[in-house]
Amino acid sequence: MAANFWSSTQKLYWQFSKAEIQEMRQQLESDDSAGLQQYPIPEKRLLSIFFNQQLVKLGKRMSVRQQALATAQVYVRRFYIKVDLRDTNPYLILATALYLACKMEESPQYIRVVVSEARNMWPDFIPSDVSKLGECEFILISEMNSQLIIHHPYRTLQQLQGRLSLSQDDISLAWSIINDHYLTDLPLLVAPHVVAIAAIFLALALKPGQVSLQGHASTSAALANMAQPHKENSQAKINPTNSSQERVEYFVKWLAEGEVDIQAVVDSTQELISLYDVWEQYSEKTCKEQISRFVKARGLDK
Repeated sequence: MAANFWSSTQKLYWQFSKAEIQEMRQQLESDDSAGLQQYPIPEKRLLSIFFNQQLVKLGKRMSVRQQALATAQVYVRRFYIKVDLRDTNPYLILATALYLACKMEESPQYIRVVVSEARNMWPDFIPSDVSKLGECEFILISEMNSQLIIHHPYRTLQQLQGRLSLSQDDISLAWSIINDHYLTDLPLLVAPHVVAIAAIFLALALKPGQVSLQGHASTSAALANMAQPHKENSQAKINPTNSSQERVEYFVKWLAEGEVDIQAVVDSTQELISLYDVWEQYSEKTCKEQISRFVKARGLDK
């Protein structure tokens, strides 16, 4: 395993620009223009919400740890920038990604257990033959070029807890925001520590216990503006436990003193807020129907 993110295959081979990801997706669509017209699918963020919810439900049935669930979500996102969704059985891909992720996160599950639980959840889409999941595992590994080690933002969050005097409420909210970033392209766009810092900022900017980020589109703009303090002012003594505003200012001054790409933090914040904005449009029923349509029509459930 790579000792750190910067020398990992994740950094070297699985970090892209937005333009590169868009180009890859457009190429997949152009390769199957007929399928694109015949089998419309939900907007990618809505589809990500659906995949996330299905993985979480499957993971709970097997008591899978959060880090393995997160790794599975990254595998699914990597796979679907290289393979067209309409050429696959997404339910089999989800089950296989979770099975493989559990192996990589040193919490393996028996293949028969995974297939059994997946069939209980999606009886019309998961074959009883366990060899099908085994075959799918090899396809998944091949598409990812056997580059399976994933670095996550959780470690950075834990490391910064003491340095930034984060409360347990702050950590809990930031942890939830990190969980949600797997529903976006951020795992393919920025380093894990950038996501952790964006999550901390949003956690500090929101009221404790606030569930939704809707209505907080101005927070990323505030970060961009506040991230311009002069270096001579960066030594100001601010008690991070005073007011919410002072806690945010303390965080931003700490950020300005470091070498973190502040624009990447701003972009990540905006991406997360955009996810929460689109969440209102999510319909599990619509996602199920549109997926079922092409899987059944193309015989991908066999």
